[in-house]
Amino acid sequence: MALIKSISGIRGTIGGRTDDNLTPLDTVKFTSAYGAWLLKENPGKDRLRVVVGRDARISGPMIHALVTATLSGMGIDVIDLGLSTTPTVEMMVVHHQADGGIILTASHNPKEYNGYKVYWSDGAQLPPQHAAAIARELEHIDIFTGVTSMDFDEAVNKGLITMLGEDCDKRFMANVMSMVNDYETVKKVADDFKLVYTPFHGCGHKLVPEALTRLGIKHLLCVPEQMVIDGNFPTVVSPNPENPEGFYLAIDLAKKNDVDFILGTDPDSDRVGIMVRNKQGEFEPVTGNQTGVLLLDYLIGAMKRAGKLPANAAALKTIVTTEMARAVAEANGLDCYDTFTGFKFMAEKMNELEGAGKNTVIFSYEESYGYMIGHYVRDKDAVTASLLLTEMAAWYYSQGMTLFDALNALFEKYGWYGEKTHNLVMPGLDGAEKMAALMKSLRETPPSEIAGVKVATYKDYSDGTARDAASGEVTKIALSGSNVLRFELCDGTHIVVRPSGTEPKIKVYILTKGADAQERDANLVKYSAWVNTLA
Repeated sequence: MALIKSISGIRGTIGGRTDDNLTPLDTVKFTSAYGAWLLKENPGKDRLRVVVGRDARISGPMIHALVTATLSGMGIDVIDLGLSTTPTVEMMVVHHQADGGIILTASHNPKEYNGYKVYWSDGAQLPPQHAAAIARELEHIDIFTGVTSMDFDEAVNKGLITMLGEDCDKRFMANVMSMVNDYETVKKVADDFKLVYTPFHGCGHKLVPEALTRLGIKHLLCVPEQMVIDGNFPTVVSPNPENPEGFYLAIDLAKKNDVDFILGTDPDSDRVGIMVRNKQGEFEPVTGNQTGVLLLDYLIGAMKRAGKLPANAAALKTIVTTEMARAVAEANGLDCYDTFTGFKFMAEKMNELEGAGKNTVIFSYEESYGYMIGHYVRDKDAVTASLLLTEMAAWYYSQGMTLFDALNALFEKYGWYGEKTHNLVMPGLDGAEKMAALMKSLRETPPSEIAGVKVATYKDYSDGTARDAASGEVTKIALSGSNVLRFELCDGTHIVVRPSGTEPKIKVYILTKGADAQERDANLVKYSAWVNTLA
């Protein structure tokens, strides 16, 4: 697996000095470039500050030491959180009015990986213009003459490194608990309501149980084998809550204790996945699209009941996230806006809308199990999401419903939406050429119909245009600047095509809707067959 470099940072396997690994050299160079950029962005400022944390990865302590030593050597103050969740680092950037933040994590990737994500002073991931500036700095770093370092103890003695302990967790948890809407309902069902939780050996092991206990949950069953912090992730192939197979221990525990609801967070606790018991008594995963719809619908109702819903509330989703979210938002009087994939774009949109006094964003999400709620974290946050997912499950429990029941009720209310993502892998030396050729073909000679259904509108997010298939009229759309195509069909189905930014594959998203579950599922099969012809 080659080293992944994106505008958010770097990620790769850990090993020696090869192009395929994230090495100490990569770490020092990237930190030096980031620090140099911060110094240029803040001319004349007396002291710069950067918040640094890491997740449970095996190589975390080594990489963490390199980062703090490099920043200290550049005269930049380090607020060191040590072992920490990603959302805690993001919040502390804002709380300490720091100039940036770094979290050392490979998120949900297997144990062989580690990574490095950087943040701007607003606690959000870097917008493209700042990322490009760091990339330019990286080109000019001479590892022999352009890097400085300082011994850890010396940096502490000089006041360049400040170690933070439980205080940062307390501040973060105060914000998390402020998001509770309904303590009373939880209290009413607390004697009977139960759930199972697993952090998959990651950093959620402390804060998620604390949040749920403070919510009033009495019967929280944590998977004991996976509550142990261990970067080897010994009980799972991959610590990814998107993968149902990783929940096998949680399912066993749930079945033994007659539990209907399972919650799991990834190693740095920014993604969360859930599983629910169906009518046959078996556990099935709820997709990221479906989880977001459940949360959005619940939050609107709960905030209304609590008198907390802003008059100008809005929701954000990505262009590849289910259109059911828009249906839920607009049916309840909320505005719903699309962004490109990535929470950096959602944070920018939130800033834009709220800065203009147009909307207050109450919920943002993408289909890959990431949810942003509140304003103290400008990125996905599994701790807050876990709290509200549990509050939601308890509320439905008080209504005599599981989340499986609740999801089907939403389908009945808003429509039978369904989604499927295909990955057209194009490896090898000619992989990039194949990807470019497919995008060029779809752009220059788009299909007039897909699986026998006419295309109504072609959207090209590279130049921000929409073309009516019948009239040929071209209009502008709100988003531009990304190599993404969208085909909107006459039956309401949307098919989105985009190259992956980190892997040799093209991703194709089918977003459809049927009159009932059978028609929805038939649509997914029909359009999937067309997608497979592209490979």
